[in-house]
Amino acid sequence: MAVIEALDCAVEFGVKRVVLCFDYHTLFQYVSGRWQPKQQKIQTFVDEVNLLRKNFTHCEPSLIAKKDVKLAYKLAREAVSSQITKAMESSKKIETCVICLEDKSMDQFFSVKGCNHEYCCDCMKQHVEAKLRDGMMAKCPHEGCESELKIDGCENILTPKLAEMMKQLLKEASIPVTEKFYCPYPKCSTLMSKAEVHQLTRSIYEIGARICDKCGGTFCVSCRVPWHKNMDCAEYKRRNPNPLVQESKLKNLAAKNLWRQCIKCKHMIELATGCYHMTCRCGYEFCYTCGAEWKNKKATCTCPLWDEENIVDTEESDDDDDFGVQHEVGFLHVYAESSDDDLF
Repeated sequence: MAVIEALDCAVEFGVKRVVLCFDYHTLFQYVSGRWQPKQQKIQTFVDEVNLLRKNFTHCEPSLIAKKDVKLAYKLAREAVSSQITKAMESSKKIETCVICLEDKSMDQFFSVKGCNHEYCCDCMKQHVEAKLRDGMMAKCPHEGCESELKIDGCENILTPKLAEMMKQLLKEASIPVTEKFYCPYPKCSTLMSKAEVHQLTRSIYEIGARICDKCGGTFCVSCRVPWHKNMDCAEYKRRNPNPLVQESKLKNLAAKNLWRQCIKCKHMIELATGCYHMTCRCGYEFCYTCGAEWKNKKATCTCPLWDEENIVDTEESDDDDDFGVQHEVGFLHVYAESSDDDLF
C-alpha cells in the first residue's frame, strides 16, 4: 500500500521525523492502535506499518479531511525533493586545483591518463593551448611528470581548432624527418609520409605523378614539385638548375626580415617575441641568432639569450583564436618549406 511504500522511501533517504496522514477514519483508528482489526490482511498491514515506524525518532498518524489531502501531497513532495537535493549535494566531492587554487567539484576536473594527476579543466585547457601555440605537445604539468597528453583524452576540453592542431603535431612527430613529404602546392602543404605518397591515386600522366588527397593537385614524387607536364624529371632538372622563382623570393624575403630556417625540417620560421631559444614544430631546438643547436635545454653557442625589445611587447592580438599572429615567448611562424641550405 501507499503508506508502506512512503515509509520505505523515508527510511532510504534517512528521514527521521514523519507524520502519517490518513483521510480514511477507520484506517487511522487501526494504525493509531485505538481499534483492533478483525481481518488478518488488515492486521498484517498494521503490523508492517508499526515495524517501519520504529526506524524514526518521530512517526505519528494524523487524521485529515479529504480537502486537505492535496496539501499533504504537496508537503510530502517538497520533503522528498529536499532530501534528494541534500543527498546529491553531499555526494559531490569538492577538490582544490593546485594551479588556480580554486575549489571545484570533481566533475570539473581533468585526469591525465597514465599518471592520474588531476587539475581543473580550465587550467588544463590553457596549459594545452599554450604548448600548442609554441608548437609543442603538452605534458602533465605536475613537476617531474613526463606523461604526454593524448588527443583522445583532451578533445572534450579543446576547441575543434586546437584539437586539429594537436592532431597535426602528433602526425609531425610520428613521421621521421627523412620520411616527410609535403604537398608542393603552397595553399595546401599537407604533410604525408613517403609511404602515404606512394599509396595516393596515380595520375593519368606518368608513373611518378600523384594526386594530393586534400587539394587534388598533381605533383611529381621525384622532384617534389607540381607536375611538369610533357617533361620527364631529368629534363625538368636540366631546365631548372636554380631554385624556383617563388623560392628565391622567399629566401630574399627571409634575409630581409631576418627569418630563420630549421636545420632539421627546413621550415622557415620567425621570432615573434621572446628569447632566442627556439623550438621548432618538429621539436628541434636551436639559437635564433646563429643556428647552433640547443642540447638538454642549454645553448651550445655564446650568443645573447634575448633582446629586450623582443621581450617587452605591448601589442595585443585582435583575435585570440588567430594563430597566424601571436605574441608569446618562443612562438614560431611557419611560412614555407625549403630544401636548400639553412638561412643563417
